[in-house]
Amino acid sequence: MEWNRQIEDSAEYLAKKAFFAKIITIYGRNAVLEVLEDDAITVYKLHLSDSNRPVAQLENMVNLAKKREVNIAYHDKKGLSRISKNAKQDQGVALDIVLEHAISDEEFIEKHNTYKIIALDGIHNPQNLGMIIRSCVAGDVDAILLPTKNSVQISPLVIKASVGTLFKIPIIKTKSLIKSLKKFKESKAQLYTLSSHAQKSYKEQNYSTKSIFILGNESEGVTKEVEKLSNTSIIIPMKRGVESLNVAVTASLLAFL
Repeated sequence: MEWNRQIEDSAEYLAKKAFFAKIITIYGRNAVLEVLEDDAITVYKLHLSDSNRPVAQLENMVNLAKKREVNIAYHDKKGLSRISKNAKQDQGVALDIVLEHAISDEEFIEKHNTYKIIALDGIHNPQNLGMIIRSCVAGDVDAILLPTKNSVQISPLVIKASVGTLFKIPIIKTKSLIKSLKKFKESKAQLYTLSSHAQKSYKEQNYSTKSIFILGNESEGVTKEVEKLSNTSIIIPMKRGVESLNVAVTASLLAFL
């Protein structure tokens, strides 16, 4: 009986862990209000600073949260800043929202025999990330691999740039892009990077049924570590002396291959 109870507790713990892995936190009064007004976005908890002065916008947030049966928590300034992680810009509010399609690398590998993934290596511009997400959702991409370090994270700006499409595609968040890419390689995935020195055009390459396209930083490209892991380099041929494309444009071309 006790053994069964431990199994149940373990299953409950794992379920909670999986749920909270899908939570992301946004902040700022306009952004939080916009999300609360959008019934298509699943909201977990509204966080407010107890030092906020009463204003109509905050009252509207509270009313919307209650209407949607969203938990409301009050904190002192320091407590709220620990949640928002941006005391200078949170304006006394933060909101936990649920990325329904968030998934770990191991879970994704276990569930998919074929796939096409866009992996991001050091993307720092939220506008670029939002546009990349939008192109991936519109095109033939099964997931986006997004590092939690040295990379822009999902924010109100990203949500806006994605035009809400963020919530329509699996996001594989990883603490280590290198480790995740190695896991995918072990499961027979082929890694592709873009290079102006590559011999084969991206349109001529024969791609694996498990393909990962790695897009690098806006100014420096992919890191040397990632480049070493890559199986193949491909090129997007360009005319009239143009050397490179915006990373979001490149993602769009790959998404519609």
